[in-house]
Amino acid sequence: MKVLIVEDELKVASFLKNGLEDYGIEAAVALDATLAQRLLAAGDYSTVILDVNLPEMSGFELCRYIRQRHERLPVLMLTAMASTDHKLKGFDAGADDYLVKPFAFEELLARLRALQRRYTLTEESVLKVADLELNSNSKLVKRGDRAIHLTARELALLEYFMQNQGRALTRQEIVGKVWDLSFDTGTNVVDVYVNYLRKKIDHDFSPKLIHTLNGIGYIFQNREA
Repeated sequence: MKVLIVEDELKVASFLKNGLEDYGIEAAVALDATLAQRLLAAGDYSTVILDVNLPEMSGFELCRYIRQRHERLPVLMLTAMASTDHKLKGFDAGADDYLVKPFAFEELLARLRALQRRYTLTEESVLKVADLELNSNSKLVKRGDRAIHLTARELALLEYFMQNQGRALTRQEIVGKVWDLSFDTGTNVVDVYVNYLRKKIDHDFSPKLIHTLNGIGYIFQNREA
């Protein structure tokens, strides 16, 4: 976990940074929104701890900025503003959680870990290659802006391809993993379903994602990347 602390009070910022580092969490500090924007553009942060009362730009405004440019970056607002209206304003700005000062440091850690788990699960549930996306939880498939409807077996085949993108897959392996069957050299079930899948996800799109490997099987990848 790598945390960006956006807090204009140096003592509070130092307390947070030192406390997180005591738990093995890497942390950086921005004392204003301008520095926060620069650090976000240059670094790879897993979470932002954001104060509301900042110079130049309020925490609410910065949160909206973050949400526009870093859509999946978790934001925890940490502020003395405890009213329901302030909390609602924070959530409306795009905050994922809202913790009121003063707070127990153990609660802050628990909330950071919960945010990390939530976003990690969400990330893992979405498979993406080029402009093709498959949500493993909802089983929704789309390419670009177009929704694609697949049968259960086509969906299972696509999911296996996407989980193994860039790797050569033999017909024997595909049958064993997708159909849970031993491979019969007299059957062309893999080729038939690959053809079905190609018509739905590749036929009218570019780049092509399913490629035949002569004498081997198939590989699923964006060769234009």
